[in-house]
Amino acid sequence: MSVSLTIHGVKTRKLRVMPDERGWLMEILRADDAELFSKFGQVYVSATYPGVVKAWHFHKRQIDHFACVAGMVKLVLIDTRDESPTKGAVNEFFLGTHNPMLVQVPNLVYHGWKCISVEPSLVLNVPTEPYKYDDPDEYRLEPHGSLPYDWTRKDG
Repeated sequence: MSVSLTIHGVKTRKLRVMPDERGWLMEILRADDAELFSKFGQVYVSATYPGVVKAWHFHKRQIDHFACVAGMVKLVLIDTRDESPTKGAVNEFFLGTHNPMLVQVPNLVYHGWKCISVEPSLVLNVPTEPYKYDDPDEYRLEPHGSLPYDWTRKDG
């Protein structure tokens, strides 16, 4: 039996969908949230087609806050930090319309996601730093074969 250990510094929050006859509303991140909010950098949304993997990268300064607002993704984090008490841990989170959740990814932790829904997914990120086109805080690896993780679906 494997034990799932949450990577040091990773925080999550279940998000509440407030529906009514007009539609629904879901708060993602608030400036008065002392546990999760530290700084605003920018907000963006990333669309991912079914079956596509967008991985791997980490940031040296930036902290990410991911929520999936359409479709479903498997968000995977891998801790390769030498001084981390959870070095080597792998976390999988299933985010989206069937599991509204916010995941805070600390800097220096590799992360990426795969769209696992039949429709495109929309992942919203509220990072702590604005993207610098001339000096991006982004360190990339290939999505397959570069880290010890297999993106294929586990049937059974």
